[in-house]
Amino acid sequence: MLDKENFKLENQRLIEHLRFMGIKDENVLKAILDVPRHLFLPKSMWNVAYADDALPLEHGQTISQPYTVAIMLEALELKKGDKVLEVGTASGWNACLIAKIIDPGIIYTTEIIKELVEYAGKNIKRLDIKNIKITHTDGSQGYEKEAPYDKIIVTCACKEIPPPLVKQLKNNGILVAPVGSKYSQQMIKITKQGKKLKKDYLGDFIFVQLKGKYGWD
Repeated sequence: MLDKENFKLENQRLIEHLRFMGIKDENVLKAILDVPRHLFLPKSMWNVAYADDALPLEHGQTISQPYTVAIMLEALELKKGDKVLEVGTASGWNACLIAKIIDPGIIYTTEIIKELVEYAGKNIKRLDIKNIKITHTDGSQGYEKEAPYDKIIVTCACKEIPPPLVKQLKNNGILVAPVGSKYSQQMIKITKQGKKLKKDYLGDFIFVQLKGKYGWD
């Protein structure tokens, strides 16, 4: 089992793997190196914490595959000072990565499952990251209170991009989300250009399903 003495070596190997897979954004790679993934998992899973795999969490959710996360964060073109909305906090790992990259910007992250809000909150507090605001709410409807956002990321499968998210995105802002059926999605990068939405397709993926008004039951 991994411990505090050797997780850094495993994490460095993961970073080398992500470089080999084509990830080029140094800010994304540094964030993944700086935020220890094993702390977002039960100790019984620390031995696989730095494998490039999605891993199960409670309540049918997952901590996403590092390569998938890296693709999404690279596509967001995150910058220092950005205001970001995340739909689907889960363990809090992705929110912490974003927070590291955009500091002193703020990430507002939403989670519909109360137990995961509490779990993620403990993980975030352990790392003493201050620029994350986590809210128990239906993120498929966005988070109007703090809108508009420079960037929006959806970490669960959408039938379509929820209209409130497009509305809450700033002009020239970027939204990244997996869109498709329950069992197969395409990663879509949307750049809001006035009333038009520029779409780029980043490949096929499989995510757990979005819950809430604009998701699945």
